[in-house]
Amino acid sequence: MVYSMEQPFPLAASTVAPDPTDLWAAQIRKPPYPTNSAWLNFVLNKGSCAEYLHPYMIQSLDGRVSVCYPSRGVDPAFIFQAFVPNLSVSCKEEGSTSHVVAHYDDLSVTLEFGSKLSVPLVRGCPYITFLFKDGTPVFSTIHAVLELRSNAEETRHKLVMNNGQTWIVYASSTLPLNKDLSTGDHSFKGVVRIACVPSGDGSEDVLDRYSMCYPVGGMADLSVAFQMRYSWRTLGWGELLMLSLPHHRQILQRHKITLPAFAYASIDGPLEGIVGDHWTLRTEPLSIGWYSQHGVSPPEAKDDIIRAALKEVDQLCPTQLTIPSTYFNGKALARAARLGLIAEEVSCPAIVDRVHEFLVRSLTPWFDGTFAGNALLYDGKWGGVVSRDGARDPGADFGLAMYNDHHFHFGYFCYAGAVLAKLDPSWGQTWRCHLYALARDYMNTDPADHDFTRLRCFDPWVMHSWAGGLTEFADGRNQESTSEAVNAYYAAALVGLAFGDPHLINVGLTLTALENLSSRTLWHVKSDNNIYEPAFVSANKLVGVLWANKRDTNLWFAPRDNREMCLGIQVLPISPITEIMFPDIEFVKELVEWALPALSRDGVTDAWRGFVYALMALYQPTKAHRLIHELVAHDDGNSLTNLLWWVHTRSVCS
Repeated sequence: MVYSMEQPFPLAASTVAPDPTDLWAAQIRKPPYPTNSAWLNFVLNKGSCAEYLHPYMIQSLDGRVSVCYPSRGVDPAFIFQAFVPNLSVSCKEEGSTSHVVAHYDDLSVTLEFGSKLSVPLVRGCPYITFLFKDGTPVFSTIHAVLELRSNAEETRHKLVMNNGQTWIVYASSTLPLNKDLSTGDHSFKGVVRIACVPSGDGSEDVLDRYSMCYPVGGMADLSVAFQMRYSWRTLGWGELLMLSLPHHRQILQRHKITLPAFAYASIDGPLEGIVGDHWTLRTEPLSIGWYSQHGVSPPEAKDDIIRAALKEVDQLCPTQLTIPSTYFNGKALARAARLGLIAEEVSCPAIVDRVHEFLVRSLTPWFDGTFAGNALLYDGKWGGVVSRDGARDPGADFGLAMYNDHHFHFGYFCYAGAVLAKLDPSWGQTWRCHLYALARDYMNTDPADHDFTRLRCFDPWVMHSWAGGLTEFADGRNQESTSEAVNAYYAAALVGLAFGDPHLINVGLTLTALENLSSRTLWHVKSDNNIYEPAFVSANKLVGVLWANKRDTNLWFAPRDNREMCLGIQVLPISPITEIMFPDIEFVKELVEWALPALSRDGVTDAWRGFVYALMALYQPTKAHRLIHELVAHDDGNSLTNLLWWVHTRSVCS
């Protein structure tokens, strides 16, 4: 990506997003700020809402860091983790001093409490590390300590609590600890680490063996296509012990030391031990470009598509789109762009020309500032693209100015812009800076970019995106539509393809592949799923909204009984990248059979029926083709042309 480009949008005067709090340390209190990071609660409001950073939930309140190894509540409709302060640590000298975030990177965030206590919170670390600078450690718990065992040097203390948990406190030098968790006001300079002992023989020995090497930061290198390489910065001595998620292990390259028997429970699946300060994660390469992978060959199939496209291109507004919403305008732009690409694939240049004209008239006003309905602006307070309506109204554009859903909205714009730049290279060169600014807004990878934060939406640790923005949530960050996230990164790759930018192509497709892997692992609930509890698995086929601390089968806009919507929101929009999202045909059959009864419910629209039939086309294309032709309406980002293209590129209809 060309990071030397200036961001081109006019400055916004946003009255919606809050000012960054004083919880940002002075040295990092400047834009661009991260707005969807997994630890964002630590800098919102009072910074006292807990976050889940694998394997622990962590709360900072009144100068005290409370750590919870959470249990789960399970219901057929949801799974949740509740915060309980199992073990808390603070520094006596700092009293009730609030924390500041002093450092953050791809894999960690560091909290500082005054001048005497620093806490680097590194995701996936089985220990929480406290760095004391001549302070007095203070320990507390809401549980009764049934047993305390300390070694002779008083550098290791084992706490057996009445909730069934066992915790170990490690200290780099002598630190007395009594059963009431008092330290006798012992001043301490050095490292304290705490860890809950997971079930399993030998877990204590593993924690002891690796307790002396601690991480203080970590980065995720995306410079090689279809690869992400973690590297942690460590202090102390010995080798680094970390924990891996199930979808890490699916793509983790051969590693020297793995400890599958050393495992913590997590809402995202078992966390198993890995030793080493570098991991290499490698996905299968994607070769998907503008068109379908297999093409449309029978003449009757092409004719079927062209007949629909000729009618639908006539429905395009002869001047320009007037929809003020960035989300719905973006979907309409991408829908038109799909018509153009499909027309190219089936060799109908007349339709391509009309789509080209429509896109020029409808997309250009967003870039040149002449669109009367709304505008794209740059928010210098946080460092990101927002809308004019959103900057005035927190509910406008689904909270875009609160940094909600940026990859969804701008993914559609990037898709349409990439197609238009392909059709009209001169237009592309004129507005390249604007397209790149939108892509940079949601997936910039350059930490030195002065306009946009690094990886605003994509979380390199869990390997999927968050959509929640600058709102404090007790359940952490969240995301609903993984298919729109997959399409957003695919769209950015197409921007790179339109401009011959191999870096943007590779990063876009790499994030596409990683997001897709996480979608299939965490949102798709197959009958043999071993991540979620049986009561949840037996009742569901999809997660609706996935939170850091919760799995909810309801949607933001509909209850879980609306199964056609629950399915559709994880399918739309249909594009060539959809081909990689549902490779398991048996699961697709289960999904369709699960959703079909809902189509007889009063009020179900053809817009949502279309997505159920689209999945049906993966195994019953002839029936799906007939049902699609019976539809009288389509989702505002979809069309009959697009559905027929989808069916005919699955299999020949008879």
